[in-house]
Amino acid sequence: MTVTDDIRPIPAGTVTEWADEADVVIAGYGVAGAAAAVEATRAGADVLVLERTGSWGGAASMAGGFIYLGGGTEIQKACGFDDSVDNMTAFLNAAMGPGADAARIADYCEGSVAHFDWLVGCGVPFKAEFFGEPGWEPMGDQGLMYSGGENSYPFNTIATPAPRGHVPQMQNKKQGESSAGYMLMKGLVDTATAAGARSLYDVRVVALIVESDGRVVGIRTRRYGTTMDIRARRGVVLATGSFAYNDAMVSQYAPRIAGRPAASIEQHDGQAIRMAQALGADLAHMDATEVALFIDPQQLVRGILVNERGQRYVAEDTYPGRAGQLTLYHQNNTAYLIIDGDAQEEAMASLSPQLMMRPPTWVADTVADLEAEIGLPPNSLQATVDAYNEGAARGEDPLLHKKSQWLKPIKSPVGAIDLRESTGGFTLGGLHTTLDAEVLHVSGKPIPGLFAAGRCTAGLAAYGYASGVSLGDGSFYGRRAGRAAAKA
Repeated sequence: MTVTDDIRPIPAGTVTEWADEADVVIAGYGVAGAAAAVEATRAGADVLVLERTGSWGGAASMAGGFIYLGGGTEIQKACGFDDSVDNMTAFLNAAMGPGADAARIADYCEGSVAHFDWLVGCGVPFKAEFFGEPGWEPMGDQGLMYSGGENSYPFNTIATPAPRGHVPQMQNKKQGESSAGYMLMKGLVDTATAAGARSLYDVRVVALIVESDGRVVGIRTRRYGTTMDIRARRGVVLATGSFAYNDAMVSQYAPRIAGRPAASIEQHDGQAIRMAQALGADLAHMDATEVALFIDPQQLVRGILVNERGQRYVAEDTYPGRAGQLTLYHQNNTAYLIIDGDAQEEAMASLSPQLMMRPPTWVADTVADLEAEIGLPPNSLQATVDAYNEGAARGEDPLLHKKSQWLKPIKSPVGAIDLRESTGGFTLGGLHTTLDAEVLHVSGKPIPGLFAAGRCTAGLAAYGYASGVSLGDGSFYGRRAGRAAAKA
């Protein structure tokens, strides 16, 4: 964002020349834009996709590639897991946090199996193999894993655990053209291109163009310093990502993650949100964020996570993103992972890629000495470890219900990994849309000709998250946006 940007809508009557036009004009060629392009072209529309960078892909092409799907997909069945729409709905209603849109969750779950089939039909490959180890993502090219803590407390008491992290099969484990995110995007873009979608790169959207009755009929853009007005004969789809890299917006709406963006890209500057706001668009969940805790899950499950009072506050075998959110928002962004020497060696010997494997910050012969070195209140960590060890010896965790397979008494020598300020994330809030991806005005009525999907909208997640939700609802409602814009 620059100070010269003027996001105020452009009256269509002042446009003297259209640089290009199409039935449906899509801003952003990430997962939501690509899905919209596929469906709009299949609906018979002439489609033009405008992309700010020099190539398609966006954040999706660099992501781990998780797509949160369930309800009984072919991959789930092939890996031996039973799931249902009701079961998936129950989990998401609990996991997506207070204020999550129950109607949207129900809608997404109902269409989840069909959406998986649609992705496969677009050439997105999946390998029917389950990865059951703790990790941020599979160690190889497995196509299914738990990605939201479904099999951990408290969610395993709310819904029957089923893995729903569907991962496109990568060519190898290296990032770039072989990553799961790239394989997802390649299938969608190839499908859209084959169906006739056109694309224009190095184009930055600036403002929406509207008729006197308020209908959106185009986008003002800038390319190589030249202003270009692009006409949309039927509808405009906004799919340019979140506002995680707009410092002013983050400070205003989601200040707790200010200065610590993660799992996002610098093009996520909130431009689409601001452009629509200038038309009176409504917003939702602008303070909601995904939060990562920068520690390898192989270490996390083998230790205990304590706060500045030396107390445990989350089961360590849960989704690491949940641990991150609880740390940032409820524990003053302060956490220490207590782990003994044997557990640290086991974690280091695991199949983890060790991207976030951390050495101990402090090591001591006794818990009392470690407590003093960290600076925790006297006897606090000792009491916590004593209680944990007593339960672990029985194979139980009565406080937080960590699964028995990870319960081992903490021995000496013992270390602590300093996880203060070890969180980061991206924004989840954005434009308020209908289930047909229409952008809503603050009056509650759809803005004619304007649609949106992906992280520039408020999707499934509110104050909770599961890996794959962004690519899942981005592609799902991207499809809806493409179809709706083609019929507008």
